[in-house]
Amino acid sequence: MDPVVIPILVAALVVVFLVAATVRIVPQARRYNIERFGRYRRTLQPGLNFVLPVADRVNTKLDVREQVYSSDPKPVITEDNLVVNIDTVLYYQITDPRAAAYEVADYLQAIDQLTVTTLRNVIGSMDLEATLTSREEINARLRAVLDDATGKWGIRVNRVEIKAIDPPNTIKEAMEKQMRAERDKRAAILHAEGERQAKILTAEGTKQKDILEAQGTQQAMILRADGESKAVELVFQAVHRNNADAKVLAYKYLETLPHLAQSDNNTFWVIPGELTEAIRTVTTAFGDQSAGTGLSAAEREDAAADVADSDKDGVGAPEIEPNSTLALDAVAAADEAAKQAAAAVSDAKAEAEAAGETRLPGRR
Repeated sequence: MDPVVIPILVAALVVVFLVAATVRIVPQARRYNIERFGRYRRTLQPGLNFVLPVADRVNTKLDVREQVYSSDPKPVITEDNLVVNIDTVLYYQITDPRAAAYEVADYLQAIDQLTVTTLRNVIGSMDLEATLTSREEINARLRAVLDDATGKWGIRVNRVEIKAIDPPNTIKEAMEKQMRAERDKRAAILHAEGERQAKILTAEGTKQKDILEAQGTQQAMILRADGESKAVELVFQAVHRNNADAKVLAYKYLETLPHLAQSDNNTFWVIPGELTEAIRTVTTAFGDQSAGTGLSAAEREDAAADVADSDKDGVGAPEIEPNSTLALDAVAAADEAAKQAAAAVSDAKAEAEAAGETRLPGRR
């Protein structure tokens, strides 16, 4: 080989080495700390950078993007002397690469230990119930302490979250029993409220039903009374309009008397006091037809037989009680009057019908 070529090759290799040692390409979101003879010189920004070969070297390469750090569960004692394990999640970002590299040896370990210490201080002043329900307050206090401590390290803590709070198993079982008891209590209260509402609604429905039934009965009685009143008024007007005389009224009175004994439960019935007056009216009105008709003993026996037959049918002469104060002659007189009235019934009917026919043509 030509002796001149060898020095040229060596020189070329030296030049390539020097160029490679001089040029530094920094990726985006990265920062390189440069030391010159062991002393911090500067921080390289993303892009193409030039350094002095041999004299400058890269000490640390840092990522300035937001980082996530999840710590292991740490035991913490609450105010009521219960040990709980707490996991935290930390969101941080390097703002000063020089401080992060030279102000603290291991910033992640420092942040982790500071988080545990702050948690013990914060949760040590709370009981278990407050610890489980005050996560926002704990997060805010943690962030305030970490921001104050990590600011000089060139790190900004963006967010601190409690990932889990694990109480002991015995406490978990007690909490489950308490929650089950609370649910049973709420279920019993809701069931009792439902039954109370059902009873109230049932009572209101029964009340409304009774009120409506009473109102219906009242309306029916009012309508029935109105109907009876109108019927009586119509009968009264018809009697006065037709100018019925005493003979017709007495006849209708005697005609109604047999209906008093038609009930199956009647074993005796009392003779009304107006009976003799009605009989007297009928006998007076039709005395002329019945005066000439004398009754013999045989006819009286026949009449007595007819009365007995009518008593068998349930309609006829009234029953006289054993303790009645009527005399025998009064009974005989009543029988005589009843026979005379029966004899005059046909004549009264004919005369009443004739009187009605004579008044009908003149009424409009």
